[in-house]
Amino acid sequence: MGLPIGKVAPNLLASIVYQHLGTRRADVLVHSQMGEDCTVIDFGDEVAVLTTDPITGAGPDLGWYAAFIATNDLAATGAEPVALLLTLLLAPGDAASDLARVMQDASAAARQLGVEIAGGHSEVTPGIERTIVVVTAVGRARKDQVLRSGGGIPGDALLLTKGAGIEGTAILAGILEHRLVPPLGIALVERAKAFRGRISVLPEARAAARGGAHAMHDVTEGGVLGAAYEMAEAGGIGVHIDAARVPVLPETAAICAQLGADPLRLVGSGGLLVATPDPARTVMAISDAGVRAVEIGRFLPRDRVVRRRDVDLALEPPAGDELWRVLRADAGDASSPGSSGS
Repeated sequence: MGLPIGKVAPNLLASIVYQHLGTRRADVLVHSQMGEDCTVIDFGDEVAVLTTDPITGAGPDLGWYAAFIATNDLAATGAEPVALLLTLLLAPGDAASDLARVMQDASAAARQLGVEIAGGHSEVTPGIERTIVVVTAVGRARKDQVLRSGGGIPGDALLLTKGAGIEGTAILAGILEHRLVPPLGIALVERAKAFRGRISVLPEARAAARGGAHAMHDVTEGGVLGAAYEMAEAGGIGVHIDAARVPVLPETAAICAQLGADPLRLVGSGGLLVATPDPARTVMAISDAGVRAVEIGRFLPRDRVVRRRDVDLALEPPAGDELWRVLRADAGDASSPGSSGS
């Protein structure tokens, strides 16, 4: 049976993936489940936090996105990133140049993050049209300080840092520059491409953890709405989002309007969702780190709802990403590159 491009649907994860997870161990503190991007392994007073991501659609910036997107998952647990492992599946046509570019970009990002590329694997892979990077990130944290995506409780405020669709804006501006410059101008498109420099959520995650956050989740495929659904699902609770309160930066708004995309469903690494019982305190802590955060909703005992244009609609699980749809339409087939991240 064929499946749509993008994340595997939650019902298939539940019926296929989560039924086949080997031996359940007591020293695995966070087990595989919907909405949890990281696992946590017990090592006494400290824990190891691990995550893995495929980077498939970041255009020429595969290595850069690999480092930042994987460490964002760690940051959302309150862990300190330590190391990366890179698996490079190189398309035959440009293998040597891709290998050099990916490693140079990944190394530059890793230096900025203060992490080591500690190993991995590289091979020229038949049957693929473009190089794929799979990155595993390893972090460490005190056991009593690690956070889960599903740690929010009813009554917690839901905050978003920076804005919606940060990563998707940068990718679309780079890949579709030829379409976007004539109507929007080169200056706006260049500002949008520079969003790649806003991808890390480490500063605000550290600040939010100090500021009393119960849970955090970085915004990847499926956008703000998909990430909010995943947080609620991981916690077994509900959530209400007011779409009108979700910050959308001018460059994102202009590009999404031009391409007919929903910024709230656009891959959004660089934005961090935070569940907190004290939004004023947490917003202030994040602001002290130089990042803006806005309250966009609340967690509830049940029901998952998004209010759009004064109408309450059911918040659906993430089903693909606007980036996939836009790039597929531009290419005219189902083989165009897709989003990065998980």
